Amino acid sequence: MPHFTAADGARLFYTDDGTGTPLLCLPGLTRTTGDFDYLAPHLPPCRLIRMDYRGRGQSDFTGAATYTVPQEAKDAIALLDHLGVDSAAVLGTSRGGLIGLLMAAMAKPRLLGLCLNDVGPVIERKGLERIFDYVGRNPRARTHAEMAAALPAGHPGFANVPASRWLEEARLHWRETPEGLRITYDPALREAFLAAFEGPSPDLWPLFDALAGLPVALIRGANSDLLAPEAAAEMRRRRPDMIFAEVPDRAHIPFLDEPEALTAIRAFLTKVTP
Repeated sequence: MPHFTAADGARLFYTDDGTGTPLLCLPGLTRTTGDFDYLAPHLPPCRLIRMDYRGRGQSDFTGAATYTVPQEAKDAIALLDHLGVDSAAVLGTSRGGLIGLLMAAMAKPRLLGLCLNDVGPVIERKGLERIFDYVGRNPRARTHAEMAAALPAGHPGFANVPASRWLEEARLHWRETPEGLRITYDPALREAFLAAFEGPSPDLWPLFDALAGLPVALIRGANSDLLAPEAAAEMRRRRPDMIFAEVPDRAHIPFLDEPEALTAIRAFLTKVTP
């Protein structure tokens, strides 16, 4: 399995498939490279690069103090360095989008553009509190089948999702063990995540504005509780050229194989391809 070593010695897992324009896919908070399994078969030819952040999946668990957006942005840039990629388009799901915003502020020449999946400079407290409830905790369900049956009730705002997709989700995000289902990441991520949102919310609009001159796309779940319609509207006001798609029957986060999401991603890749 491919790993690279970060500056502090952490071994981080990644995948690197295909040729063409590099597309660095950054997953959600508790997720892994599997976050983009649904999307991958629908992409036009490109070099698809994915990574497990430290503390997730097949990467080293390095402790709560290292599970921060700035560290993860540094790790993403280190992965590009390791692969000899001068610049890449970035597709960021939720937490991955925040990492992409910070990368634009830290190392803008490394980005060809940024596509955000249901995240922006304003994060709704309601959505955060829902994440607070589950992050770092193993579920009550003991099998993937039990979890798949429970997921629809735990995901208000999602409709017209086949049972087979919920089973795929259960298998992607939890390990089945004799003791029951277990999360695929370091439980210490809970401590880091809660600490990151203590006190007043930071102003992230300067990070969004730092994308000036780069192609930008935004995909929003129509029923999202994390990215409000007002925030999406302000993003569109600031960037009238931004590719935008709203995915019906989806909350946080769209799966990215919905027709609306695919249309936006393909348009984005057209813009970033030399």
